[in-house]
Amino acid sequence: MDRECMNVVYASNDGYARHLGTSLYSLLDRNRDFAEIAVYVLTLGLSEENQGKLREIAEHFGRKLVFLNLDDLRERIGYEVDTGGFDISVMLRLFMGDMLPESVERVLYLDCDTVVLQSLKHLWKENLEGKIVGAVMEPTIYQAVKESIGLGEDDPYYNSGVLLTDLKQWREQEVQKKLLDFWKSKGGKLFASDQDVINGTLKGQIYTLMPRYNFFTNYRYFSYRELTHLGKTYKAVTPRELQIAKQHPSIIHYMGDERPWIAGNLNHYRRAYELYLAKTPWAGAPKQEGKRAYMLAYHMLDYATAVCPPVRRIVSRKLGMKLVESRKKA
Repeated sequence: MDRECMNVVYASNDGYARHLGTSLYSLLDRNRDFAEIAVYVLTLGLSEENQGKLREIAEHFGRKLVFLNLDDLRERIGYEVDTGGFDISVMLRLFMGDMLPESVERVLYLDCDTVVLQSLKHLWKENLEGKIVGAVMEPTIYQAVKESIGLGEDDPYYNSGVLLTDLKQWREQEVQKKLLDFWKSKGGKLFASDQDVINGTLKGQIYTLMPRYNFFTNYRYFSYRELTHLGKTYKAVTPRELQIAKQHPSIIHYMGDERPWIAGNLNHYRRAYELYLAKTPWAGAPKQEGKRAYMLAYHMLDYATAVCPPVRRIVSRKLGMKLVESRKKA
């Protein structure tokens, strides 16, 4: 059995503690084959109650869990930022180089809205070929977003929900400073906040991971042909690799609006989240109400995507930015 320790980092506030607990339980349950796992949680004032629940999960598996609080996050940033309606905690991951122990030279970052379904041994050993991070491509991003951060049509755009990071190189190349400088140069305002910052700053320094390591649940309804139409660089992924991701994802990412904790959602992969939530101290937590009609409409759009992809393109162009604006107001 491999004695190497897998280092994992999350970033969370109290609002996402339940989802973090679900993800953490799935991570530790599916990776019992690791001799050691150390989990670090970057937080903005995570309550003692939620910390206690998370510790309970880690202790159940006999794993190390460390909380690293960044109450001074805004001071560390040094300028005003507009996170597009998301909580300022989305920026926490940018500071993992400073906050994690110097002895940690490689780390796997996971968003809280992920669920792990397979051992990550192969991912953890992935050769980044000299790149600073490894990530999964997101070809459905708007072209205007890519242009706003200096990416051309032939440049890949990556999702930052799963980042396999060479933290040693991250520190040596002062990536944190470069990330903050890039965001400042954009007036502290970008469409996808820290994700855009990572893509814009690390252009050409991101290694492409296969989609099974960060499978966006709505991609179940996108054909390979459609994804390569939306982003030519997605041809680095084979049709077989996309099919494997759909049928046997290693990490599910509940990206988008059809989230399993919203009442009325019909997410095809919702049971994975529900299974692990039921094993945590948050078992029985009520789902978010008030969006049942929207969930039904969203699921209908999923099927429309599978049958007639241009429908989703039209809806995305017309409503995508409006949804972002409504998120800001909320």
